[in-house]
Amino acid sequence: MRPVVDRPDGLIWATRGRSWGFRFLLDAGLSDPLETFERAFASLADEPTAWRRGVGQVALRFPDPLNRRDAAGRLITHHFVVFGPLVGGIDSLDAGVEKVWPLVAFAYAQVWDADDPSSGMDLCFTERGHPD
Repeated sequence: MRPVVDRPDGLIWATRGRSWGFRFLLDAGLSDPLETFERAFASLADEPTAWRRGVGQVALRFPDPLNRRDAAGRLITHHFVVFGPLVGGIDSLDAGVEKVWPLVAFAYAQVWDADDPSSGMDLCFTERGHPD
C-alpha cells in the first residue's frame, strides 16, 4: 500500500485507465461523491472538454494532458469537481487544467496502466512520498 502524501483537498476526480473503467480516484471527503458529481456535470454536454462555475465549485473535464488512451484506443478524459480554496483563479478551462492537473499528475502516472488502480486513500500524489 502506498502512503497518502500531499493528497489534495477539495477535489472529486473521476477518470479511467488503460484497462480499468470509469471510477472515482478522489472523493473530496464525501461518503458518496456521485450525486455531487452528477449535479456538477448535469448541464454540460458530453464534449471532451468542459468548464462550469457553480456556487462554491467548478466542474472541469479535459483530455489527458499526455494523450494517454485506454486499451480500445479512446483518449482518456479526466473529470473534476473542485471545491474550497482551489476554486480561486479557475476562471477558464485552461486555468483549471493548469491549477488542478499538477496536483494529480504523479498519482495518475502510477496507476493509469495498472490492472486495478489504488483507491484514493492509497494514491501517492508526490514523487518524494513514493516508496519505490
